[in-house]
Amino acid sequence: MAEQRLRESQKRILNYRGGKMGISAVPGSGKTWTLSRLAVKLVSEIELQPDQEILVVTFSNSAADVFASRISTLLRERGILSGVGYRVRTLHGLANDIIRERPELAGLSNEFQILSEADTDEILEGSVAAWCRKNGAVIDELLIDTLTPKDFEQRKNKDFPKLIKEAVSAFIQEAKDRLLTPDRLEALLAASFLKSDSILTMGLEIYRDYQNALQYRAAVDFADLIRLAYQCLQEDPSLTALLRYRWPYILEDEAQDSSVLQEKILRALAGPEGNWVRVGDPNQAIYQSFTTANPNLLKFFLKESGVRSEPLPESGRSCPEIIDLANALNTWTRNGHPVEDAREALTLPLIEPTKANDPQPNPNALKPALTLDNRQVNPENELKFLAYSVDQWLQQYPDTTVAILALINSRVDEIVNKLKAQKIPVTDALTAMPQNTRVSVGLVNRLLTFALSPHDPAALALAFEAARREERGDDERWQLIKSCVALLKKCDRVEDYLYPAPDADWLQRLEHQGESQPVLMELERFRNLARKWHLAARLPPDQYVLAAAMDLNLDNLELASVHKMALLLREMQDLHPEWTLELLNDELRAIAKNERRFAQLSAYAEGFNPEDYRGQVVVATLHKAKGLEWDKVFISSANSYDFPAGLDSDSSRGERYYLRGKLDLQTEMLSQLRALADGTLIGSQSRAEARAEIARERLRLLYVGITRAKRSLTISFNTGKFGNQGEALAVQELRRYLERKKNDQPPS
Repeated sequence: MAEQRLRESQKRILNYRGGKMGISAVPGSGKTWTLSRLAVKLVSEIELQPDQEILVVTFSNSAADVFASRISTLLRERGILSGVGYRVRTLHGLANDIIRERPELAGLSNEFQILSEADTDEILEGSVAAWCRKNGAVIDELLIDTLTPKDFEQRKNKDFPKLIKEAVSAFIQEAKDRLLTPDRLEALLAASFLKSDSILTMGLEIYRDYQNALQYRAAVDFADLIRLAYQCLQEDPSLTALLRYRWPYILEDEAQDSSVLQEKILRALAGPEGNWVRVGDPNQAIYQSFTTANPNLLKFFLKESGVRSEPLPESGRSCPEIIDLANALNTWTRNGHPVEDAREALTLPLIEPTKANDPQPNPNALKPALTLDNRQVNPENELKFLAYSVDQWLQQYPDTTVAILALINSRVDEIVNKLKAQKIPVTDALTAMPQNTRVSVGLVNRLLTFALSPHDPAALALAFEAARREERGDDERWQLIKSCVALLKKCDRVEDYLYPAPDADWLQRLEHQGESQPVLMELERFRNLARKWHLAARLPPDQYVLAAAMDLNLDNLELASVHKMALLLREMQDLHPEWTLELLNDELRAIAKNERRFAQLSAYAEGFNPEDYRGQVVVATLHKAKGLEWDKVFISSANSYDFPAGLDSDSSRGERYYLRGKLDLQTEMLSQLRALADGTLIGSQSRAEARAEIARERLRLLYVGITRAKRSLTISFNTGKFGNQGEALAVQELRRYLERKKNDQPPS
């Protein structure tokens, strides 16, 4: 987009030279584009000292990569050296930078390690299991007494531990965002009227055990990074002053996803009179269930005295019909939602289509532009409807990008399996591991199996096949390789092949039996390589894998994936020093089969481009779809259970029928923690308040789903497991809106 073709809203933002500015950006408004160019203008035009940088902060690693790439490209286009004068960081990366300046302020050594989400998840799972073993009576008290013995055991031993883990994970994040250590929490609890509450005590005891496990490993989790970075800034004003000088301008993307403590860090770095630009969309704040994100923080910032507030209201992503539907949801939510506490879920501005001659004109709709299907069908029949509809779509529009979005992973799996059964091209690549990474995991697994089983001919054969994997594209050569593999599997004494006595050389025996020279040459070549790998097997597993990989003909992408596997091996060893090499290899084998999901190995973490999947159906959760766009989007399971309105008649996913009073364990635990931290007299959040909070987030999630669609949108629902769920109230209202519009009736 040429500079002279900027929208007026973008021109105003790019004229920024200092102070505090808040930008409210609608979906598809080009906020990343605009913020990247603002960073480039500041780097180019502000007189920075050699030791100063423009600091760009964003939410995810993939977003940080996009920013860094765009800024670098734009600077090179201007003839300016890239990589100098700016720094792009995630909030957690920034926190790590701050701690590394003075780790002793955080009570850490220079060698502290940061555990991955997969690692901390396993630690928490162990802490929960330990608590459950000691507290069976507490669990018994929380379960209803009308369950059959078999159902009781199922709920107690399988379902309830999962609930506890989800609840305590949120509890720990909230506690750390409030700077509450286990000791501090225990002191508050002892002094409060809640001290005998079993739910708070549960959260505290598991939190303490989890934190002790981190300390034992001299490690921190992502929430600790934020907490300890803020602690460093509070402990040493000179450090804060140094960093304010180093980063005289702060540009923050996805500000709606910041937590209280994350905002405090940026506020401290900017200072009272500093230069701080915050960009985000409160209407796309959809991570409250998983993080301590608070969308109200950006709303408050936009209204602060001294903050220049600028909207980015124009969007070229979607056709006018979809923009109109998203705006109808926004308007009804703010003005007509029957639960008053839910009305603040969405806020202005409304989305505006682009003007004439805009460089990103709105696309035309593909018919049908909007389908809101309100047929009462069970979950299986909705799957049939989705399979039929997407098949018809691809026949009519075979080169389009298509997505089916659902609320939860289990429904994603069901949709994928249904489409595969119907022979419809489908991928869950957005949430699953990319194929190239999975293949690399398989390669590493074969190398480790060879090191573990030096006398096993099957392991030897698999290692040989891995060493010649680049030959697959040549049919003639690959037949030769397969012949060698078959022979190796029949080698009854591997030592006679690798380290033969003069009169017991297996290769000489094959030669006497008339084996061909090309086969013998391949096996001789591999013998030398295998001997080298045997020597390298004495190294730590991660180093062995890297050393062996250097002997293979891997391209840069494969080599990068193998490096990632080696790092994962080292992290698993650090986390589980008791694990044998066999256990490590078993875990890698499960990853290769896609039986384990690691966030750091997903396409979502590496960056995902829907354009790479034209003609296929991408199936993902609504949360994973944020920031992406497709020509055609199907939103499934839009019923009153997945998208409750907060009414008394609604059920909620968090409210479990097998708990006394249909307890929402996570909501109850968090509300009691907040009451304890705030010193309020209310022991827990009322059910109405809890339901309104869920309703607000689900309204934003529906808004995000709608605005992923560029040219066509279909929304369907099912009646749920027990056949008692209706269409979500918000979707009902959207359908009524379309009917009124079709009949030229004014809105009510």
